[in-house]
Amino acid sequence: MMKFLLTICLLLATCSSTWAGERPSATPAVPDAIHGKVLQTLDAGAYTYLHLKAASGDVWAAVYKAPIKVGAEVSVNHVVLMKNFTSKTLKRTFPTIYLGMLKPATGAAAPTAVVQAGGGPDPRVAKAHGANAYTIAQVIAQRNKLRGKTVVIRGRVVKYNPEIMGRNWVHLRDGSAAGGPQSDEILVTTTSATKVGAIVTARGSVRTNADFGAGYAYPVLVEHATLQP
Repeated sequence: MMKFLLTICLLLATCSSTWAGERPSATPAVPDAIHGKVLQTLDAGAYTYLHLKAASGDVWAAVYKAPIKVGAEVSVNHVVLMKNFTSKTLKRTFPTIYLGMLKPATGAAAPTAVVQAGGGPDPRVAKAHGANAYTIAQVIAQRNKLRGKTVVIRGRVVKYNPEIMGRNWVHLRDGSAAGGPQSDEILVTTTSATKVGAIVTARGSVRTNADFGAGYAYPVLVEHATLQP
């Protein structure tokens, strides 16, 4: 999914989390990033709103608050396209706006990037222990029965989309199915931080048939999860 989120991440009209003080209706963006020249900046609370002259025309974007000068060339990564986004602080509704993370200047320390593991060793990870423990393949296979219930799964992080709409979008695999790389991979949304390659235990609620628009639809995911090593 995203060098997104997001993405995704993580953000949505069908999800409950929002940026502090804002209540948007959302759809994940198609592009990975928005590039453009800054025409105007507006600081509001913890965020900076940017009016950009991009290749596709004038657009608005919002990032965590940063000192950005008019005329600067910037890139906003991991974008999510929001529609009819209302900023209560600015008392303004944006018909469309991209929310994301500002790409740092050359030589600056970059924020945790969206990375997908490619190849590498067998992702097989031992099943979690205790009540409500399942393999990822079991959650996928039993998703209708488990809908709305709390599950505990354990897997290796193969994709990570941080800080998109107040959550992190994490793809886990555990090698529990023989039907191909996607049959034992599941999306988890969480406020816990992690990194690609880490093995984590996720506890969250099963959601089925989640359609976030723009082609991002999932037959099953685990949301509002906590992650433990």
